[in-house]
Amino acid sequence: MDSTANGWRWSSPVRNGSGAPSCRSIRCAASYVIVETVPNRNLTWRQFMSATDVMTERSFYAKVLEATPSGERLRLCLECGNCSGICPFGYLMLYPPSRMIAMMRADRINKVVETDTVWMCVSCYACTAVCPSKIPLTPGLMAGIKEELILAGNVPAELQSALANSQRYGNPQGESPRKRADWTLGIQPEVRIMAKHKQSVDVLWFVGDYASYHPRVQAATKALAKVLNALGVDFGILGPDETSDGDSQRLAGERGLFEMLAEKNGKALGRYQFNQIITTDPHAYNAIKNEYPALGISYPVQHYTEFLAERIDVLKLLMKQQISAKITYHDPCYLGRANGIFDPPRDLLCAIPGVELVEMTHNHTNSLCCGGGGGGMWLDGFQWEKAHVRLSDWRVREAMNAGADVLAVACPYETPRFEDAAKTMPGAEALKVRDIAELLAEALGV
Repeated sequence: MDSTANGWRWSSPVRNGSGAPSCRSIRCAASYVIVETVPNRNLTWRQFMSATDVMTERSFYAKVLEATPSGERLRLCLECGNCSGICPFGYLMLYPPSRMIAMMRADRINKVVETDTVWMCVSCYACTAVCPSKIPLTPGLMAGIKEELILAGNVPAELQSALANSQRYGNPQGESPRKRADWTLGIQPEVRIMAKHKQSVDVLWFVGDYASYHPRVQAATKALAKVLNALGVDFGILGPDETSDGDSQRLAGERGLFEMLAEKNGKALGRYQFNQIITTDPHAYNAIKNEYPALGISYPVQHYTEFLAERIDVLKLLMKQQISAKITYHDPCYLGRANGIFDPPRDLLCAIPGVELVEMTHNHTNSLCCGGGGGGMWLDGFQWEKAHVRLSDWRVREAMNAGADVLAVACPYETPRFEDAAKTMPGAEALKVRDIAELLAEALGV
């Protein structure tokens, strides 16, 4: 049953040969009936294809080549194996990227879609970074393969829930949009919510899902608000008008859902006047900078560490407290490896009196992943069942080996993941995990 409203097509899911639902666009592959939403315009990938069309191998290869920026570089794959060697879960994946390409060339992509180890990919960009042929493996091949798995109904239950929540509530946690700005209560000066403020601001802060809703991450969000206030920044937030940036959903194979979320944010942003956007989340930064412009949504955007690093001289003058600690910094995949932002976070840490910055073995482009990207934030149970190890454990162990007292982060995914790892790792209980915003707020005495 199809109907059209407000430019979107809503319909029940199709079913594959086994009778299992294979929803399209916002597919979620759940065991219950879910509506789908498809923008009423030309789309990439396979939003309008039925489940029976999913596995036409040569057409899939052509689709990947056509739909991916620089997709033609797939033809240059040397099958060298660098991608499987650098992948944190490459030892578990039946088909790492180079073998996927080999299977595509051999018209055997069906075999890839029948396995579930593709979901071990956390979209960390490591394979893309080391590929000698400069193939866009993470945003192209891996996201495309995951989309095929969703079309085939081969989706872990944890991911189904997060995608369904994103479609229904605008965030993967399933929280009410009306509670998105609850973290601002009690902060002085008051954080301005654009719908209530109704005046232009210099900076629009895109807060993000986990920074808005997660109890532990809210502490870092409040700290950043206090730092911005201390600097006298004229800023506001979207509050209930904000929707998930959609980047992790896109990397998990849900391109249609990503576009729906992006267009909602585009409409919200278009209602207000501001000069630039800052983000808490590197994934939001990546989406707004690199993905939204293709949808006609284009604004100047910075991650908050970039924004604050440009004001480091003023911050130094305002700092009142010394933090005597050895601090190591974890490079988020979508701030560092994917977007080349390595120095601003370190500059901020080095500006704090008393801080000694120490590096972990894997740093900068070679940084390890926390395990939360590409849907990994919603696949902890699935990954544990397959690997019996957490990527966050490896990173905490490196921080301990570096002699750090504090593991500093700049992504909302990382604080709870690393804290959980430290609590369960013998000898790591004393390691503190702090967002850079929290450390700056402490140094400023706010």
